[in-house]
Amino acid sequence: QVQLVESGGDSVQPGGSLRLSCAASGDTGGLRCMAWFRQAPGGRREGVARINVVDNTTTYYPDAVKGRFTIAQGNAKYFVYLQMNSLKVEDTAMYYCAAGPSCLLTAANYHYWGQGTQVTVSS
Repeated sequence: QVQLVESGGDSVQPGGSLRLSCAASGDTGGLRCMAWFRQAPGGRREGVARINVVDNTTTYYPDAVKGRFTIAQGNAKYFVYLQMNSLKVEDTAMYYCAAGPSCLLTAANYHYWGQGTQVTVSS
């Protein structure tokens, strides 16, 4: 089993920044990618960034967040953070960290999930 713990969610004004963190522990040997997903009330869970934690070189972002969000590894292999800049009201959602052996940015490909951290962007 793998445990994921997220932190960093908060309320900010439009244009502000936040950094979310996620630490994986447990049986992490089979993990290849870690990712961030988000889900707004009534919406579907969508991927916003993913990183290959084995080679630390491959990242991917959908158009909605490209240029504003950055995913990166911290000092530990299974610690990643999501730097979110120029936040918009539509970025408001529960953000989830996920991990698994696949790097496709779809929820079904990730076996392990954190409990979520709330990001609210409003004026």
